[in-house]
Amino acid sequence: MPPPYAMCRRTAVLTVASAALSLLMGAGEAREPAPRFTAKTLDGETFSSESLRGKVVLVQFWATWCQYCRRDQPSVDAIVGDFADKGLIVLAVNVGEPRRKVKQYLADSPRACRIVLMEDTNLAALYAARSYPLYVLIDREGNVVGRQNGAAGEDALRRLLRKAGLDGE
Repeated sequence: MPPPYAMCRRTAVLTVASAALSLLMGAGEAREPAPRFTAKTLDGETFSSESLRGKVVLVQFWATWCQYCRRDQPSVDAIVGDFADKGLIVLAVNVGEPRRKVKQYLADSPRACRIVLMEDTNLAALYAARSYPLYVLIDREGNVVGRQNGAAGEDALRRLLRKAGLDGE
């Protein structure tokens, strides 16, 4: 496995390539049903694709060592605060790290979203999360309406949320 900094650098390259491909192909217009999933948070809450019907779900795949994930953390926390009362649920799936390490990280850097470990969900396998951060947006009807590879800041996340009908204006 490449060192963590190589994965983040690769994420930046993949982000640019993905954005260019999306523009060329008009990606994001088609709505495909999200795969069935289950997730249990560090706080013991359980979610499933069925229980989240009627909510907008933003899934973030992240890791504590990823500098781009850390940079996006305030943006994710801001949208949680702005859209929680509008039906947004953010599931931040930590990929491949032990529970103890994630809890230690969160003690120093608390997050506003719900934290899920890879061992407590099938989401990472369903979306083939291999570079971070990766965002997947699911609308109220259970359809995938957007995907963002890599960190792009709060404005990009808000644009992504608009695809599911959430607008901060």
